[in-house]
Formats: sequence, C-alpha cells, structure tokens
Amino acid sequence: MGRPLAAAIVVALGTGLLAASCGGSSDGAAAGDTTGAETMSTSEPTIEELWRAPGEDVAAVPGTSDNAVGSNRISFLIVDKQSKLIERPTARVWVSRGLKQAPYAETTARLEPIGIPGGDSAGADGIYVATVTAPTAGTYWYLAEPVGGRKIQALGNMVVRKRTAAPGVGGRAIASKTPTLASTGGDLSALTTSRRPDRALYTTSVAQALAAHEPFVLAFATPQYCQSRTCGPVVDTVSAVRRRPASTGVRFIHVEIYKDNDPAKGVNQWVSQWRLPTEPFTFVVDRDGIIRTRLEGAFSVDELARAVAKVR
Repeated sequence: MGRPLAAAIVVALGTGLLAASCGGSSDGAAAGDTTGAETMSTSEPTIEELWRAPGEDVAAVPGTSDNAVGSNRISFLIVDKQSKLIERPTARVWVSRGLKQAPYAETTARLEPIGIPGGDSAGADGIYVATVTAPTAGTYWYLAEPVGGRKIQALGNMVVRKRTAAPGVGGRAIASKTPTLASTGGDLSALTTSRRPDRALYTTSVAQALAAHEPFVLAFATPQYCQSRTCGPVVDTVSAVRRRPASTGVRFIHVEIYKDNDPAKGVNQWVSQWRLPTEPFTFVVDRDGIIRTRLEGAFSVDELARAVAKVR
C-alpha cells in the first residue's frame, strides 16, 4: 500500500495525492500550523515563480495523502537531483490554491527523526512534518525550502476532500475485534511480521480497550512488507513510546496490514473496517473512544509521545 520512492517522485507533480471521500478531518497537533501563520499578500510571487527562483528545483516526496477540509498534518521528504536526502532542522513552507497563485499562508516544517536505534531501517533519518489548514476542498500546492545550506526548493501538492477516508480526529473509534495473543492461541507470528516483536502490543483488542474505557494507541503497519522508505520503523516507534513511564495507563495495539500476513491475499478485514487508503496509519484514542490524534505514515517518538500525553 505504501508508495515507492521512485514512483512518488515521478507522480508528485503530475497527479494529486490519493484521498477518498468519507471520514473526518486530520489532526493538526504536529509541527508548524498555517492557522496562525502570516496571510500572504496577493502581490507576492506565485508558487511557480518561487519554485523557479535561483536554486535547485525538485519534487517533494509525499508521506501523507488522506486530507480533508480543516487542519491537516502533512509529511514529505526532499531529495535532490543526485538522489541525496536533504535533512535540515526546518524548512519554510508556502501554501497556495494553484501553481499560478500567490501563497495564502506560510508555515514551518520541522524534521522529525524516524526510526529507533537497532530497529528496522527507514531509508531516511527524518521526515519533514507541517500542519496545513485547507479552508475548502480542492487541490493545494506547497513549496518547501530547507533553511540553511545550498538553496533547494521542493514542490508538492495535496488533494483535499470534504472528509477523509480513514476515521478522523473527533470521530469515534471502530470497535474492531482485532487479533490478540489470546485469539491466536499465543501464535505471535500470526500477529506481526516484526523481527523483534513486542508481546505487549498484542494483549488487547480495540473492542476490549473500548469496552474497558482505556485510552489506546492503534497502529496499522507491516514491518516486513512495507513498500516505502519511511514506514518500516513505525512499530518500533510505537513500542518505544509504550515503554516510557509517561505512557502508563495507555494500551498499545499493533495490527498488520495483509490477510494472513500475505500481500498476495490483499488487506485484512481490520484495515477494511477502518477504511485505510494507505499504510502505515496510527490513531490515538481517549478513554471515551474518541480519536484525538491520527498519524498517517512515519512519525517520531516525540510526536507520538505528545499525542499520548493528551489522552492519559
């Protein structure tokens, strides 16, 4: 379900990102938010003119695609023409409604570290994350310029629907009877493709957590069959946050993507129930069963820890 890097670069400028038509809005709790950003004057250069300014012009490699009207957490990689990742602490981001329109907002993307030492390789040490507010449905364009070093501008777009495909922030979690050690007779290999499985991620189903009014983190991901360069470490990241003392009282649940952990058989019933258009996808749910944060794609330990702190 993930998008390979080469394909993402080819299509980033030619097509809209994948988004579907049911669900709720995305979470806006992560890095820089256009809600409080400076509104750009109509006399400003267009997005296309900014992209064509001196410096290397490349396409942003998207890490998210399920966007809706309102606040959206977006993530992306910046790769130069020599296929080298550009990873600087921050990047300026301009957002517009069209290539030939001036930006209506400016914000900051922050490079969030992804992966855990000794864990699954991400193929990237970090991913840029920003929060963009989209007032209406449609196609939006953003230009990201890493701060410092040689100048490089990455152009990307995001398709915004009225509602997201996957359940959105403020919506109710679906009471799925996700598999557990009890339901599989203790067969850990049926529950995860991780090389270092954390048994604590498979003790409780979503339905059980909801019935017990326990806050929980639900991560849909497949460590072995991840197809993009950023999705592999998600389960390791979830496990790392679970082990923190600050996570006491919160359940952590991992669900694989494919039926019988076999990509040839298609996605499993729980992925279908949650209407996931991509993977990995992670939700943080409070004790009342309300989704408070959703993280599409890769994220850092700190991003998830901040979200968990809000539901304890």
